[in-house]
Amino acid sequence: MSSSENSLETVDQRVSYGIAMNMGANIARQGGIEIDLSAFIVGLQDGLAGAKSRVSEKDLRAAFETAQERAEAVAASGAARQAEAGSKFLADNKARAGVVTTKSGLQYEVLREGTGAKPKSDQSVEVHYHGTLIDGTVFDSSVARGETISFPVTGVIPGWVEALQLMSVGSKWKLFIPAELGYGNRAQGAIPAGSVLVFEVELIGIG
Repeated sequence: MSSSENSLETVDQRVSYGIAMNMGANIARQGGIEIDLSAFIVGLQDGLAGAKSRVSEKDLRAAFETAQERAEAVAASGAARQAEAGSKFLADNKARAGVVTTKSGLQYEVLREGTGAKPKSDQSVEVHYHGTLIDGTVFDSSVARGETISFPVTGVIPGWVEALQLMSVGSKWKLFIPAELGYGNRAQGAIPAGSVLVFEVELIGIG
């Protein structure tokens, strides 16, 4: 293939690449199926041309149901591995000096204690945060983006809802959030199903 065929300079080329890139990334995250590129390209070409499907609706439906079952099996296996690793991490972390564990299972460590007010459930807050998995993989960070974020106290995952109402303005805490107080057994973007989440959260103000 020539360099001109690989060019990604025009708007159409970049949009086309972006669509394909997103599709590939979504398929890879779901797992349970290996894409046959030749069949994929034929299907893409037929769809763009408005051609009649080469596979019957019945056979397509059966194939997709099988693929969904495979994907669910892969997700369940991955969630089980994450849960096992997360349980060990939380058990070890709980024993560290300075780590507090609440009744819900939320763990937190005070990095800096503020002196301001504590948010109530009907208020909004402004925060800076840095979120990672237990292996250190960063999945989201307002710190990296260089700007704080504001949202209602109850508009986030349960672990955050609980922690925010315990923090005083000016505080910076490190949160260790069990999966059941995070996204549970469902994947969320770069966060695998069953993941323990680790956040450094700085409470800037109450809106």
